[in-house]
Amino acid sequence: MVDPSTPIERRRACVLVADDDVDILELVTFALRRAGHFVVTARDGAQALELVEEHRPDAVVLDIMMPGMTGYEVTKVLRDNPETADTPVILLSARAGGADMAHGFHLGADDYVRKPFSPAELGARLQSVLN
Repeated sequence: MVDPSTPIERRRACVLVADDDVDILELVTFALRRAGHFVVTARDGAQALELVEEHRPDAVVLDIMMPGMTGYEVTKVLRDNPETADTPVILLSARAGGADMAHGFHLGADDYVRKPFSPAELGARLQSVLN
């Protein structure tokens, strides 16, 4: 049961989305907000980690190829931290090769969605890791 004093944005799932492509970031944000999620956005991996500390999201959606710190590296940092080790991570990338996917899963990602993607598919996969 949700505590009635909890701010409304925390009653919904909080999802952190990190992508350096503004158009993709806006598309994912729009789709997830439309699905009822509270969305926090980051433009790179370092900012994503800062926002994870601040917001403690229920799930994280990460682009792999970002400047400075890749989605792979962010996933590893999240998995190595006991406070975030169980946070679901979905990698979202144009890197669609089997080796890329295997590497992401090896680092602890819960799912992998290939770009271009269907917002409905991303929403369904997110819901799956949130349950």
